[in-house]
Amino acid sequence: MEAVRRSQDFRMWPDAEKTQELIDGAAAGDEDAANRLLERHRESLRRMIALRLDRAIRGRVDASDVVQDVMLEANRRLAEYLRDPPMPFHLWMRHLAKDRMIDLHRRHHAQRRDVARDQPLRSRPYSDRSSLDLAGQLKDAELTPAAATIRKELAERFFDAVATLDETDREIILMRHVEHLGNGETAEALGLSPAAAGMRYLRALRRLRAILSDPPSTH
Repeated sequence: MEAVRRSQDFRMWPDAEKTQELIDGAAAGDEDAANRLLERHRESLRRMIALRLDRAIRGRVDASDVVQDVMLEANRRLAEYLRDPPMPFHLWMRHLAKDRMIDLHRRHHAQRRDVARDQPLRSRPYSDRSSLDLAGQLKDAELTPAAATIRKELAERFFDAVATLDETDREIILMRHVEHLGNGETAEALGLSPAAAGMRYLRALRRLRAILSDPPSTH
């Protein structure tokens, strides 16, 4: 039970059962439920966006500003979603955020075709507390300071390794290991069958393990 509780604590996205309660309330016309539905996804969106925001853009645009744009768009389209939900709510919010980031990258990097050519992780966003609080992700009251430092160093090496993957592999690793999306959720977010998403994840994981198996460079 403790392992299950910790796994839930590390999930980036809010609890699905409570989300469904708010969806039902919003669909019934409860404006407060609609507001709470959107607001409870704000922090998850900020972390998801900050992890992928290109460094050049991050110098001019804060992740929280992008989140606010996404929230406004979600509020505008919420009634449409409630009439015929095309996917789970957190995946829908995530989809709106991805669209917004693609638009930002296209406007700020017109010479690139799309966001897939950007490599935001190379700027080590995990060292930016406003983008991803790894200390919070890895927090454990039972860890000694030395153990906590070791775990943080391992997390940093993990992100360094992820940064060397191509965009497709990097995205699915982030979805599975940072956003903690299940295979079915990942498949739906990527527009793949669960089997195809599972194979893509295993391929990315093999590549990541190969990188992590090499001793870290001392240069």
